[in-house]
Amino acid sequence: MDLSYPIGKFDFKAAVALDRRAQLIAEIADAPARFRDAVRGLDDRQLNTPYRPGGWTVRQVIHHVPDSHMNSYIRFRLALTRTRPPSTLRSVEVGGTARRHDRAGGGIAQTDRRPTSTLVALLGGLSDADFARTFRHPELGLVRLDTNLALYAWHGKHHAAHITGLRDRMGWK
Repeated sequence: MDLSYPIGKFDFKAAVALDRRAQLIAEIADAPARFRDAVRGLDDRQLNTPYRPGGWTVRQVIHHVPDSHMNSYIRFRLALTRTRPPSTLRSVEVGGTARRHDRAGGGIAQTDRRPTSTLVALLGGLSDADFARTFRHPELGLVRLDTNLALYAWHGKHHAAHITGLRDRMGWK
């Protein structure tokens, strides 16, 4: 098993069916609960354990997802409000943000649902035409908003699996 991609890598070429959008939005909405369940009962030593050699700690992973939801919200908003050709949106150096002092040692209680609920509220109101819009990612190239939706649904499950996989390997019940 690849500890970096416990649920496999995201497939950017896969089409996103119209009837899957509501399910994908629900998966994003469920991310905070999934993470609360994943870390329930863990102590500080466990929260400060990397999910793999050279990887982020559980605490850093927990903080990364709401941070990424804030950035995703901004990408969606910019893609919805800019005219074509799509602008290249700046990438986020996730390694740098995960290692910041407020993420490396911050309490996990401060991680809340607001970034996710803000993103979900936006996603729930998008039309078919909105989901067909694109933005240019500096590393990924042209990305459709429906693909970005699927990416963020995968992203939450991917990082939750980092934590639950570590719990299983370490025998933390």
